[in-house]
Amino acid sequence: MEECRLQKYMALCGVASRRRSEEMIVAGKVKINGQTVTELGTKVTSKDVVTVDGKRISPEEKKYYIMLNKPKYVICSVKDEKDRKCAVDLIEGIDARLYPVGRLDYDTSGLLLLTNDGEFMQKMTHPSFEVWKTYEALVKGVPDKVAEERFRTGMLMEGDPRQTAPALLTVLEKRDNDRSLVEVMLREGRTRQVRRMLETVGHPVIELKRVRIGSLELGNLKTGRWRQLREDEVEKLLGRGSEETETVWEEEF
Repeated sequence: MEECRLQKYMALCGVASRRRSEEMIVAGKVKINGQTVTELGTKVTSKDVVTVDGKRISPEEKKYYIMLNKPKYVICSVKDEKDRKCAVDLIEGIDARLYPVGRLDYDTSGLLLLTNDGEFMQKMTHPSFEVWKTYEALVKGVPDKVAEERFRTGMLMEGDPRQTAPALLTVLEKRDNDRSLVEVMLREGRTRQVRRMLETVGHPVIELKRVRIGSLELGNLKTGRWRQLREDEVEKLLGRGSEETETVWEEEF
């Protein structure tokens, strides 16, 4: 392996994304040849012995890309101090350190990606990549054209001074008891953003499920089940989402 920056090496080893790896370096959790390193510009080669929290790391030989239909009340983490079930606990038979790609709220179900490829994780979660994510939500009331327009133009949410990026809100079905099923498409990932946006326009969420990330659809994968992605699915994800999604967006504007 040619010389490369420490944070990139950590990502190649499947430790974490580059951004998270940088935080670990600054926190003094990383050693090279027995010496603690906190400089982000430090470079390493395959001859160096790199440890994170005392454990030696090395590049993962086989890369895994997994889609999981996460149930509600499962943590998007590798461990939890409250001893709650974590997403990685649902993946069996894979001999690799897997990490969730991004987050999905504790009380939200649906499509979650896991991988041991730090570079893939970095590309999928970096804001500049702008991967479209699609959710289906059961909400109180029926959103009108005013609510849809607020999603299109962006809005301010309580406690957040930044306006949201343009997003799409579509009513899929009206239900009994003054409820409706809606679809939300957005390219951001702020904390509980879908719930907060729908709350802002007066339609609190009853149930929320993520059904699509970029070109990848959850399909008929059952809750709690998982499968490995095909090579073409990974390539499409890294192609900045699907042409279909971009076409929908262009037609709306």
